[in-house]
Amino acid sequence: MLTHHRYPISLALISTDLPILSTIETSATVYQKDHLRFHLLLDQPGNSESGFPLESTSTIGTVKQLLWLEVSPSRVIMTLQGQGQFSYRHFWEKGVYGLSRYWLNNDEGELGDAFRLRNYTRNLQLDGETIPEYLRVEYELWSGRVQMGHYILHLEIHH
Repeated sequence: MLTHHRYPISLALISTDLPILSTIETSATVYQKDHLRFHLLLDQPGNSESGFPLESTSTIGTVKQLLWLEVSPSRVIMTLQGQGQFSYRHFWEKGVYGLSRYWLNNDEGELGDAFRLRNYTRNLQLDGETIPEYLRVEYELWSGRVQMGHYILHLEIHH
């Protein structure tokens, strides 16, 4: 049975070796797919710092985009899709090389050029009894044999 709840959330992307920090304070709808699987759909950020583009379900100018996360204790998929300048999809699973795919959109917002990078998930932690409260994904980003930094995706759901 699909159930859902709305909660305020904090989402941050942090680089441990590059000057990258992006934060969002907004609300999200949490859909419980089954006992330990959830989907989170994020609303338009109320406060976003830095240049990391986390646009969302609301209209920003004339651009509509959707940011959602598919979350379980063993895997996280984060997708940004819509009519903005680009879209992406990240797949993280602890101890696994996953894919980070990026699509650059043309002026009409249609999918154009694409590229992909590999990521290695060093740690994935999901806490919460019935609804997730805390998610932390620590990963490395790779282009071929070149490491492009260490990153942390940090999500808190405030009940």
